[in-house]
Amino acid sequence: MLIKNSKTVFGIGLILAMCIPLRASLQEKTDSSAMLVEATRISPEPNSAAAAKPSAPEMERLKFYLGTWDYTETYPKSTFSPEGGKNTGVYTSKLGPGGNSLENTFHSQGPVGDFEGLLIMIWDGKEKSYKSYTFGNDFPGCFVQTGSFEGDALVYRGDLAMGDQHIALRNSTRFIAPNRISSDEFSAVNGQPEKLLVHIEAVKRAEK
Repeated sequence: MLIKNSKTVFGIGLILAMCIPLRASLQEKTDSSAMLVEATRISPEPNSAAAAKPSAPEMERLKFYLGTWDYTETYPKSTFSPEGGKNTGVYTSKLGPGGNSLENTFHSQGPVGDFEGLLIMIWDGKEKSYKSYTFGNDFPGCFVQTGSFEGDALVYRGDLAMGDQHIALRNSTRFIAPNRISSDEFSAVNGQPEKLLVHIEAVKRAEK
């Protein structure tokens, strides 16, 4: 998805704003010089087999995201967006280290709000599924979703708890034409039927 999960991908900014804070602290006292020496000792040579190890084929399948995209978010009237409206934004996707992750940044603005964030996608070999980790300007912590391809659509699912409400989210993204992506984010509260939260259309910028 151009995902908020926008953000993530695109499309969940309003929901993510309600996410319960996830807080953790990690305190370590280490000798930085010793760490540098150890890292140098164990670092593989550039031409080693480890350095040349290819990324998972499942990550290869996500490379259609690569590049810079201009997108429009269309929000129908709902509890989360009483007046509805359209936002416009820019989504940039690049490969992470070794091609083992996809790093996506996004920023959209408009009458619905100002959403900016970072989205990381990986393939989890143990779970045999995709994972997305979204960080945004309007909520603390990280929102995690699990995904897989369902036919030609990449579908991510995640859950939020807010008081006595359980909110299930589903994002479905399709590559609909050369350099065009369509994505829909749905939400369901306490087992009720899903409702469309936002529809996204993205067009890839021509490479210079």
